Amino acid sequence: MSAERSAFVYGLTLCLLWALIPSLFFPNPPLDVVEGFAWGREMALGYTKHPPMQAWLLELSFRLTGGKTWGAYWLSQISIGLGYLAIWHLARRIGLTSRQAFWAIVLTSVTFYFTLPASEFNPNILQIPVWAGMILFFHKALEKGRLTDWVILGLLAAFGLYTKYFVALLIGAIGLYALVFPSARRHVMTPGPWLAAAVCLLAFAPHLAWLVKTDFITFKYAASRSIGATGWTDHLYNPVNFLVAQIANHAGLFLVVIAGFSLASLKKIRPGIPAPDLENRSDTLFLLWFAFLPLGVVLLASAVTGNEFKQMWGTPMFVLSGILAVGTFRVPAGWSSPKRAFVTAALVQAIFLSIITGQALLEPQWKKKLSRIHYPGRQTALFLSDEWQKETGTPLAYVAGDMWPAAHLTLFAPSRPSMFLDHDPALSPWIDMKDVQKKGVLLVWTGDDAEVPAMFKRLYPSATRQGSKSFPAQASGVMRPVTLNWIIVPPGKVADAGSE
Repeated sequence: MSAERSAFVYGLTLCLLWALIPSLFFPNPPLDVVEGFAWGREMALGYTKHPPMQAWLLELSFRLTGGKTWGAYWLSQISIGLGYLAIWHLARRIGLTSRQAFWAIVLTSVTFYFTLPASEFNPNILQIPVWAGMILFFHKALEKGRLTDWVILGLLAAFGLYTKYFVALLIGAIGLYALVFPSARRHVMTPGPWLAAAVCLLAFAPHLAWLVKTDFITFKYAASRSIGATGWTDHLYNPVNFLVAQIANHAGLFLVVIAGFSLASLKKIRPGIPAPDLENRSDTLFLLWFAFLPLGVVLLASAVTGNEFKQMWGTPMFVLSGILAVGTFRVPAGWSSPKRAFVTAALVQAIFLSIITGQALLEPQWKKKLSRIHYPGRQTALFLSDEWQKETGTPLAYVAGDMWPAAHLTLFAPSRPSMFLDHDPALSPWIDMKDVQKKGVLLVWTGDDAEVPAMFKRLYPSATRQGSKSFPAQASGVMRPVTLNWIIVPPGKVADAGSE
């Protein structure tokens, strides 16, 4: 079998397995997926927590599948598959053989972010093809200078910004590269880069207008959730902790690389920079720039501010790791046993696939805490929407409360009510309070405490819990049930949250 076909079969097999297992065995979607479905129902230009692309795609999958949630798992693997495709083409463009490009994909696939986290389709996963694609088309644009490549780069940048603002880090790295290196700087005075910038800004303009209209709600939310420094040690600990996590992310890659060597050949390894199998110095610098500059900026920002950066933010930053490993360690030419390396890669994938299967099927047998994927989301939504219908005689239009219990009603209730996050219009700018007053709102919260949460008590001082019901986990075993509490606020009785 040719290397091209091997790469295709390998990538396709992995994507199918990683999509099929959660599709078949996850009773309930993971956290970020449920939240994304709830946001996507509104098809707004932006949301409290993130730009809208992940939510839009989830809503599209929901409609295309007739109201099913398994489309989320396939969106994840489509994202990763497109990432593999971009990695393959970039590897070939910089002079790696098709056999080396195959191994670049294999080594990338065993990094942690391409395995367990991929079952949860979120903006981090969606950034993988964006980062890989932007790096690929920037390389093509620098080499060929074709306007088409610059336009695609601009569109990918806009798509990335609609996905997560973190992609601005890559956009900045691209701009800085164009100023630092003479081979790229000669393009600055040509139409290409300016066309890319114009296309990006034009495509991103609707979201920018939404940000202004909502007083930059997404940035305010991020600022409110950021974990600042509590002492001088955070300026050291937080960047080191982030770096260690990113190195650990590559454990599978290191294991496969080492497995390919014999003990004798292992002793002869002399990895160096520039990587020995990347003969073109400019391509080597290109790879090193985009592999390490974004990471360096994050580490520097964490060191200066003392802020803690979430480890999963590193998800798209290492799409070049497989290519760099191939060049640095002379893979597969320097190996004594490529077969052993491939078997090791297959074992790594099998272990992670077993873990995700075990989480779905075996975890309920010993774990008492209710997990997200075993939460009785559909059952709670159908029951509460029925309770609302019986009392008011109208379909449920709005549900207010914490994201997790409320989002499941938005996702699974027949009427798909809008999620009114925390009963706060500032957190749900798509909410029309006049319409809420006209149709009423269901207040929900979880827990055994009958006390009405403060977010509701400030609006309804005399309110008491109207109903409570326990729902078992969507699995047989020892997982504890969840208790859902609710208050039905009928039409005309909704508090004016905007006046608070």
